[in-house]
Amino acid sequence: MDWTLELVILPVTDVDRARDFYKKVGFNVDHDHVVSDEIRFVQMTPPGSACSIAFGKGLTDAEPGSVKGMQVVVSDINEARDHLLAVGIDPGEVDVQAWGHFIGFADPDGNQWSVQYMPYRNA
Repeated sequence: MDWTLELVILPVTDVDRARDFYKKVGFNVDHDHVVSDEIRFVQMTPPGSACSIAFGKGLTDAEPGSVKGMQVVVSDINEARDHLLAVGIDPGEVDVQAWGHFIGFADPDGNQWSVQYMPYRNA
């Protein structure tokens, strides 16, 4: 039996601002639905990923910006860094470690992401 992680809820203060930010990063908008006056559901997926993020109104009681340690893996860390810089997001310098190369960014609320390149996967 497989157990697949397919959706992670992020707490945000401004749904439209978060949607626009993640579109800029390159995530695809899968759903953006107003269910009721109390519930809006936005689901977005990074290109090539089987796991999505969701945020909106009425989805979580977590404090906006409280999610730390989310991670995506890319096939080219320099290309990912160049893309983020081109859209106005400073991911910092590439941090080269034995287990991978890393950059990072945070969304407008402060939810933090790590971007990892694993050179041994591409050897």
